[in-house]
Amino acid sequence: MSHTQVSESNGEWRQMEREFADRTLKCSDCGNDFVWTAGEQAFFYDKHLQNEPKRCKPCKQAKNERLAAITAAQTSGIRQRIEVSVQCARCGQQTTVPFYPSQGRPVFCRSCFLAGRAANDADAEQH
Repeated sequence: MSHTQVSESNGEWRQMEREFADRTLKCSDCGNDFVWTAGEQAFFYDKHLQNEPKRCKPCKQAKNERLAAITAAQTSGIRQRIEVSVQCARCGQQTTVPFYPSQGRPVFCRSCFLAGRAANDADAEQH
């Protein structure tokens, strides 16, 4: 996709042509590949956005819904308990946790978490 922009340089107006092509990126949340289209790149360029997208559209929408739910709960003063479904990083079992996992950090089911904590406590006692 060709994108034309008019800019001023040293008091002279000139037309700059910039080429965009579809690019495949990896979603930071689900790990799936997604296409960042030439049109989306042109939009980012026009708006002077510096960073390329990190999430695919479904993950971006899910994140926005989570943030909206948090904001709504804070605004209404209602304390909501959240429950997020995740896969244990150690045993692979599906489980739920009462928080939104941080990107790049492992999440464990209760038994693996407690086993890891017991191992850490035993290591601390030996030192």
